[in-house]
Amino acid sequence: MNVSKIKGFIALLFLWGAAKAQTTEDKSLAKFLQQIHGSFGVSIRQYNGTILTHQENLTSKESLKSSWKLKLSSKKTSGESDALDITINCRLNRGEAHSTALAASFNFSNWSRNNYVLVPAIVYNGNRYRTIGNGYNPDYPKEMYYNPKVPLTISNNPRLQIDEGKESLIELQTGNAATPAMCFFSPKEKKGFIVITHQQTKFGNSGLTITENAKQDSSSFQISAPSMRKLAAGFGDFHASEDKAPDWKAGDALSLQFRVYVFPANDIPALLQKFMEVRKRFTMPNQPRNQLPMSKQIELGTTICRNNWSENPVGNYYLPENNRHFQLGWVSGMMNTYPMLALNDDIERNRVGQELDFIVNKLQGKSGFFYGGITSDGKIRPEKMHPDFPAIQAMVRKNSDVLLWFMKHLLLLKGQGLASFIKPKWETSAKKLAQAFTTTWNKYGEFGQYIVPETGEIAVFNSTAGAIAPGGLALAAKYFNEPTFLTAAKSAADYYYQRDVVKQGLTGGDCGDISQDANSESAFGFLESLMALYYVTNDAQWLKKAEVQAALCSTWAISYDPIFPEHSTTAKLGCHMAGALWASIQNKHAAPGICTASGDYLFKLFRATGNKLYADLIRDIQHANVEATNMPNHVTTNYLIGSSMERIQPSDAEGKGSIGNFIHTRNSWTETNGILMVMELPGIYLQTDTRTLQVFDHVEASIIKHDDTGITLSLKNPTIYEAAISVFAETSNEAVKPMGYVNFLSWPKLQVKAGETIKVMVKKNGEVAILSQVNAASVDGIIH
Repeated sequence: MNVSKIKGFIALLFLWGAAKAQTTEDKSLAKFLQQIHGSFGVSIRQYNGTILTHQENLTSKESLKSSWKLKLSSKKTSGESDALDITINCRLNRGEAHSTALAASFNFSNWSRNNYVLVPAIVYNGNRYRTIGNGYNPDYPKEMYYNPKVPLTISNNPRLQIDEGKESLIELQTGNAATPAMCFFSPKEKKGFIVITHQQTKFGNSGLTITENAKQDSSSFQISAPSMRKLAAGFGDFHASEDKAPDWKAGDALSLQFRVYVFPANDIPALLQKFMEVRKRFTMPNQPRNQLPMSKQIELGTTICRNNWSENPVGNYYLPENNRHFQLGWVSGMMNTYPMLALNDDIERNRVGQELDFIVNKLQGKSGFFYGGITSDGKIRPEKMHPDFPAIQAMVRKNSDVLLWFMKHLLLLKGQGLASFIKPKWETSAKKLAQAFTTTWNKYGEFGQYIVPETGEIAVFNSTAGAIAPGGLALAAKYFNEPTFLTAAKSAADYYYQRDVVKQGLTGGDCGDISQDANSESAFGFLESLMALYYVTNDAQWLKKAEVQAALCSTWAISYDPIFPEHSTTAKLGCHMAGALWASIQNKHAAPGICTASGDYLFKLFRATGNKLYADLIRDIQHANVEATNMPNHVTTNYLIGSSMERIQPSDAEGKGSIGNFIHTRNSWTETNGILMVMELPGIYLQTDTRTLQVFDHVEASIIKHDDTGITLSLKNPTIYEAAISVFAETSNEAVKPMGYVNFLSWPKLQVKAGETIKVMVKKNGEVAILSQVNAASVDGIIH
């Protein structure tokens, strides 16, 4: 039996079970779900391997025929009028039950295939798109090239059927999701639904299943304990799940808990913003560990990058990843140069200049767009080619990165008072690239996914590969005083926001190793653009769009500290991995940071709105990055101290044995984004009039006094490393003004020894002074 037939067979079994497992004994729950034409049921399911063989639908009423006792309770969630907390207690009273799982089903009639379905980090808009290939990074078929009408195309992922008249089955494990949740928005009903559960019960990770009947007018969202998938999702393919239902004996019991939200929602953005608001409320706030001061991280990271300087026949540059060939944008080139330039060191500044010369001289095509990479001996590296189309292509994403980071380099040099170091050919090159993007926008009304640097033609259309381009164009417009760049930036940002975020609830396709799959990098990249437009225009519309986009970004971030197998490396190190970012719906793993950026735009959004959810998100991301950083007694890479790697694996996408185990390699981009977070995020942020205090560094801070002279802070460094903590203090009135790109150059730094506590006076004008220092007892351990 082929995969599609197996899925269809299993889907029918689940749908049969859902139809028969309806009980409305809990009147408050029944009334609550009626708002969205929903009902609820509980069942016991027996399996032969992973094949469902028998199902018994349970009710709270005692039955002599049943060996099971069910207690179902629901109660209003404290402080949340649109939520219910549901608890299922199930007990086997007599006999034995072999290979048996417990399942709870939310069953929806009056369903529509137009409903937006979300499972954070793996299902966006139901993944109801055309698929290609059966594995990692499939080749594009010929019809996808030079075709403006190409539909959004993804790899072979769990999905709802794109064709009408077919039933659907999505089988997941809680470890597949950034938050163990299933969500949908109904345009017809103007309602949103979110159910959040815990990662696991005593039986291990729970299952998240979504079914849809062939008429596509009913659906069921199911939570099972444990997960019982026929197939587990891999990197663009599927494999046998190895799921196993437990055996029960008389007296065995299980509790399954979850929280359900039903709320008014006018559109997909409303669902996304509600999700960000509630994503931690049921699983409870995570507990980030203070282990490695940000200043120590930048010291180690820049040392690694400094030692990766390479002089080659084709030119001189900092090595990307783990080879000698050069890659532009995305994960390395013109990104790792930025923190080296910020060191304000003559040697590194001159090296950065050499790399910029090399990039401009060797990689810019006639159109103004850049080629994506070149070998150390001078051969251009083509991307996503098809034999019928010999013109060398390059990623739009990489060119978007180049434009943004080119502008940031120029702004940094001016901020350092080194405008004289800027070569005219650098500015000419950056302006030529901005013009290429503007020309492409004016000609095609989009940026596409792959372009031909020689001619400027779009080779592959669609996707949000140009997510970062509006940000680069906005900065170029301001720098070069060129209004046409800003016009294109605003038009493009509004287009992508409406087409991708509002109408599809996803952004994607900007990575070189995926198709047009939804991914986190485009989500964060587009947020970068929206905040750049807010900075350049001071127009609040971009801030409002940025808040929606930040909510989409939050769906990619692990919202709780996952439990990993006790034998795994991650568990043995005690890692708290909330804040790790899932890569894409194809690449089913999380990573320690944004590829590749500091995420300072989240801090800017927090500063502009006062919404601490944004600060919480970027704090989590920074701390997860440290959890993956290689340190003594905290080995994650088998490489240099301070190195890091991109693979954090809560799922079994690479096999059950891979869960929680690092792959012992290193990735320069994770090191770079760690450095960038240290640079572009303050260690401590304080508003002196509102007494808003936010800590990002690995220290503890609290306000112990405030008066007309200023605010006194107690600041403790609980780590074993000396810390230089940057402090950004301002008033709420000053926070109204959009923040620039080199403000970090002026943040004062406080030196705090390992284990030391100091008292600090922060005056109303932002000046900082140490009042006293208390040396603490020795700090135990090295990161553990």
